[in-house]
Amino acid sequence: MVTGADGFIGSHLTEALVACGCRVRAFCYYNSFGSRGWLDSVPASLLEQIDVFMGDVRDPNGMREALRGTDAVFHLAALIGIPFSYHSPDSYIDTNVRGTLNVLQAARDLGLARVVVTSTSEVYGTARYVPIDEKHPLQGQSPYSASKIGADKLAESFHRCFDLPVVTVRPFNTYGPRQSARAVIPTIVSQLVAGASRLHLGALNPTRDLTYVSDTVAGFIALAGCDEAVGREVNLGTGHEISIVDLASLLCDVVGAHPAVVVDDERVRPARSEVERLVSDPSLASALCGWKAATSLRQGLAVTADWFRANQSRYTTGYEV
Repeated sequence: MVTGADGFIGSHLTEALVACGCRVRAFCYYNSFGSRGWLDSVPASLLEQIDVFMGDVRDPNGMREALRGTDAVFHLAALIGIPFSYHSPDSYIDTNVRGTLNVLQAARDLGLARVVVTSTSEVYGTARYVPIDEKHPLQGQSPYSASKIGADKLAESFHRCFDLPVVTVRPFNTYGPRQSARAVIPTIVSQLVAGASRLHLGALNPTRDLTYVSDTVAGFIALAGCDEAVGREVNLGTGHEISIVDLASLLCDVVGAHPAVVVDDERVRPARSEVERLVSDPSLASALCGWKAATSLRQGLAVTADWFRANQSRYTTGYEV
């Protein structure tokens, strides 16, 4: 089963698992619109092969029922918008911490063979040293990152206390088609393809390690099948960093548009909460299961830009063009 199968990475992972020949149950957030999120955009022939279960990760009874009859779970369901966590932290604890607890308890009760918990590079905060390996201290620089640290530690405890076969996957910044407009690359691309005369951004100097979504998905699948990864936290990243201002310049070249860059105060994180530098050490993933990111940044950005160009109606820039 994949929780958060209706989301960005989750929908790509669900597709990949079906392509691998797995029988997949997709756990999607129940809503009154009957929407299955990004799964509604996949080909009908593929959707017919997926067992969709509508529920809420915050409900332990529904989670136990959803996991019944499965042998493994990829847990991706989470609240991920960092700015939203500043004023609504309770919802992040309910979804990210208690939701993960519900998955772990149900998996333990049902005897699942593998539990893959999704972490985030945000748990490291601003790098104290680079590249960031799995021994780097954890730093809660936002309520969001604090909630993910709590979820990671719950997963660790269930492995140590109950021998639950947990793998904690820690992706660095994943990007690609279907990504939420809250993230930096969709923010830039959506403005560029809309023909904006000015490019509105937040802080320009922070650096990020950007991994194309198909590479991240391949890492999830490889680590799920790796016995040596059980009980460990494992980074998925490229090992390369790029500043936001250089990323914007590269995307301008890819799209073929060069508007003036404007720093938008509304997009700047509160003081001391901005993660200034993220760059991974992906050597553990390579050593455990042979994983390595295969898509260059320019290649991934070109595919992403083409997708956003073809799906402009799904996004709004929030700015005049």
